[in-house]
Amino acid sequence: MTTPAGPADTAAVRRHNLALVLRYVAAHGPCARTEIAGATGLVHASVTGLATELIERGLVREVGSAATGGRGRPRRLLQLVPERVMAIAVQVTLERLEVTAADLDGTAVHRASAVHRAPFGDPEPLAAAIAREIKLAADAVREVDGAYLSGAVIAMAGPVTGPGHTIAAAIDFGWPAQTDLRGLVAAHLPDLGCPLDVVNDANCAALAEYHAHGAARELPDTVAYIKADTGVGGGLLIGGRIHTGSTGLAGEAGHIPIDLDGPPCACGARGCLALAIGPEPLTAAAGLADLAARDGIDAALAELDRRLALGDPHAVAALADAGRSLGAAILAISGLTGAAEIILGGYLAGWCDRLTPGIDTTLAGRRAVAPHLGFAITPGLLGPAATLTGALLTTREATLADPTSVPPV
Repeated sequence: MTTPAGPADTAAVRRHNLALVLRYVAAHGPCARTEIAGATGLVHASVTGLATELIERGLVREVGSAATGGRGRPRRLLQLVPERVMAIAVQVTLERLEVTAADLDGTAVHRASAVHRAPFGDPEPLAAAIAREIKLAADAVREVDGAYLSGAVIAMAGPVTGPGHTIAAAIDFGWPAQTDLRGLVAAHLPDLGCPLDVVNDANCAALAEYHAHGAARELPDTVAYIKADTGVGGGLLIGGRIHTGSTGLAGEAGHIPIDLDGPPCACGARGCLALAIGPEPLTAAAGLADLAARDGIDAALAELDRRLALGDPHAVAALADAGRSLGAAILAISGLTGAAEIILGGYLAGWCDRLTPGIDTTLAGRRAVAPHLGFAITPGLLGPAATLTGALLTTREATLADPTSVPPV
């Protein structure tokens, strides 16, 4: 005997079907209800009812009409209302907070860049600075007529684990293990009124770069991403989804040991990739340690870029060494995950051509023995925007997955 579906089951089915319709409209609109029914497998009457609810929630509107090809009335077309839902994304770097509030199409209504001057080892001052920026962004969203604030996302370096979204190890910031950044920020925002999440910045950037590359060509099933900016991190995408593993550490390229006799790393290992291609060691290798200490790491990286353009031998040698180290990490990642493409992000993308000779040197032996197991190494397309773009993608996905999270207008 079949057990009748209970209220919870019915609600879950309706959420699923609403998501089907909203995703289709977001991807293909303006479109007719008959088109949605044919594409989703839902009956026309169900699509009509679901579309009515999406219109009531302000997520979809009727626009224009299309001829039916017969004697019937023209079909009213449905289109996404991207400005109905806004989200806030904050990227935390060693020196700055980059902030964007944007709608479902990524159109920004607020942008800010603020120096945080947070002390090393203490997360509370940085949490207070993040909260101030989120409040300013939320105020800007509330000025948009009819906009619903769906959430705020904080993206920063370090693996994020558990349902509490704790920072397992913010090594670049000197924080203790299992720092509850979300809780610290939320304490300053009692009236925020929307979900607050913490995510890994490299995972966000990996997701954004995957979508950017995938818009132009078909990508392999497994793609790895390695970035260097605030620190060195990475992400692993399988079937287009971020895979973080059981501990949240999958794809963390920065702490792959590439030299077991190398210097000790704050993570407890020795000779990690971050100690070879991270911003501080890379600029120091190019003779810019004093500049970094005096004017900050961003200024040192800009000077390194200038010296590379001039062919400075110390700068060129530093990139060659970094390329060889990066090649060792790529060998480990490809061997373990089977990734058929490695996307380089952060400043690695801009210097991809200068890193390639060193990478090729490290990979030469493997390529000679197993050329059929080759993989592509490509620079990222989004530059500094990758992390915030990916963070906003996660909030967009949450809305598309559950349209009932948005209240009726």
